[in-house]
Amino acid sequence: MTRTPADDPEGERLVLDFDGTGPQAKGPINHCGDHSDGVFLKKWLAPILRNLAESPERMAELDVNEGVVPLIEMRFPDPGTLLTPVFPAPTNARTFVILRLLGVLAGVVAKAVDGRMPADQETIRYTGVYGDDLDGRPYLMREVLGGGSGGRPHGDGEDTIHVVPDSRNLPSEFTEARFPFRVESLGLAMDSGGAGRHRGGLGYEKCLRMLKDAHFMSIADRSILACWGVKGGRAGKPFQVTIDPGGPDEREVDALADAEPVRAGELIRIRTTGGGGWGDPYDRDPALVVRDVVWRKVSPEAALADYGVVLTGSLEADDLGYDADATVSRRAGRSSDAAPFFDRGAGYARLAGGATEAEFDRL
Repeated sequence: MTRTPADDPEGERLVLDFDGTGPQAKGPINHCGDHSDGVFLKKWLAPILRNLAESPERMAELDVNEGVVPLIEMRFPDPGTLLTPVFPAPTNARTFVILRLLGVLAGVVAKAVDGRMPADQETIRYTGVYGDDLDGRPYLMREVLGGGSGGRPHGDGEDTIHVVPDSRNLPSEFTEARFPFRVESLGLAMDSGGAGRHRGGLGYEKCLRMLKDAHFMSIADRSILACWGVKGGRAGKPFQVTIDPGGPDEREVDALADAEPVRAGELIRIRTTGGGGWGDPYDRDPALVVRDVVWRKVSPEAALADYGVVLTGSLEADDLGYDADATVSRRAGRSSDAAPFFDRGAGYARLAGGATEAEFDRL
């Protein structure tokens, strides 16, 4: 990303150059970003720039419309890449790439403004079950579950947001009346938001108990690479599906799965992505960490390990607090190694030959 000077003959604008994008994929994640001169992609990405407003209130006043088009110049690579696919390249799951680009733009802007941008946010996932219902009729239940947004310079990320319009989790009363399963629980996935001075938003935890043999399906992103934290913040937790958790046949299901057999009586536990954290977790107000533990957003173990907060009392006795002196001592005793500007989470090493960070992660 570059910015043209104010006296540029073609007008002042941001230039987004996608040169270096990898080749088009065999799977359906390609997106024709270069069609219509990239106008669609400009409008999709431009809301990220609202985070540069002088205050959250001013940000809320800004709408993105056709007026943003001449302010952004898109430079695409030659045909045949993930953003310039050549027919008949499959594009059905292109939303993965489009939503990842929101994080890419936020990241490059963050490097230019000393981190005054949100950490990375959730993308999208579809999950579902199918089979024959209790009356022998075939059924398919699919839903789009949201996840957490990134922590921001002025506050925590939001929990269980849905960035795609009109996508929502299906109400338990609706699904239980129509499909052969029970929704045993639906809530926030504890510890899924990345630790930070401003914590990442949490994802969902949803548990389905099957009443009849069925199959599970998932088309999901962010199961390996988590939403990155920024400016000392930690990455959020990735997407995860576990069948029969704690049972004799406990097993993890791949994020891209179909026809995964689930027996009657087994539980499907779905945990969606948490947003990345913003800023050093040891700079978070200990009172806010105590509040998060009371609200079941952060576990007592994470309060100590991630935030360096030494808790006192207990949730059961309703007297949870923290030891101020012990917390100061705990925080002062950590390693002095500076954290990278971006924290990509544990999954990055799995894809990078053991490397814990990329060459671009330090300014």
